[in-house]
Amino acid sequence: MEVKVQIVNAFVDGDHGGNPAGVVLDADSLTSEQKLQIAAQVGLSETAFVSRSALADFKLDFFTPAKQIPHCGHATIATFSYLQSLGRIPSAHTSKETIDGSRQIWMRGEQAFMEQKPPQYQSVPELEERIFQSLGISKDDLIEGKSPIVVNTGNSFLIIPLQNQHILRELKPQLAEIESISQQLHLIGFYPFSLQTQRAQRDATTRMFGPLYGIPEESATGMAAGPLACYMHDIMSIKKDSYLIEQGYLMNPPSPSLITVELEKNEGAIQKLMAGGKGIVMQQKTVVL
Repeated sequence: MEVKVQIVNAFVDGDHGGNPAGVVLDADSLTSEQKLQIAAQVGLSETAFVSRSALADFKLDFFTPAKQIPHCGHATIATFSYLQSLGRIPSAHTSKETIDGSRQIWMRGEQAFMEQKPPQYQSVPELEERIFQSLGISKDDLIEGKSPIVVNTGNSFLIIPLQNQHILRELKPQLAEIESISQQLHLIGFYPFSLQTQRAQRDATTRMFGPLYGIPEESATGMAAGPLACYMHDIMSIKKDSYLIEQGYLMNPPSPSLITVELEKNEGAIQKLMAGGKGIVMQQKTVVL
């Protein structure tokens, strides 16, 4: 059996960079085992499989080369950008069904925005020294008065506030230890950040390490940018309605990405959030099962 896979770069910054995801349309007949085989052959951090849904406009299943995950930000943006280019989006307010429930998707021109849940926070003081050692940093490298915190808006990420971009660039990730901590805390990965940015009028520069899911480093992570925006709003008191998050600039080689996060609040409390960006189709691959 031959399966066509579109490679779509999501969260591109302008028309460049971004994070590539595989997108397979009309995947109703594929089994979970076949989807995992396809994702492994595609070899990207995530591949999305699109099927019919009785609950939403589309059903999406997300697979890394190693396992299925509940949500994936950049693969969602890649999928809906591609569907939009084919004229298959029924309206500007559309939706996806996942194994963890249904979520709203908003289309704004070339950009797609995905719904995330209100944030949940978990402090992890007992693991701080292990966290620091896993990145080759010390407590002195953190923003003064701030600590790493697990934030969940659908998936859990460890948000790590660093003083400057130099420290972020020079991190020495010990992937085996990051994987061990991620397994213990049920994380997708670590999301260290700096408030220093590559370009003006942006709010943070980030990196993402997700070895538990076969991702040594990722260039754009929409499901992590949401938790970071909530952390900046609630923990750092940077009160805004919209945040611009850079990622991928500090990778080798760089793959610049830009994620927009918009918060919906009631009396100052975050009720939900939308994370979005633009996707561009780069190529098509054929996988043989």
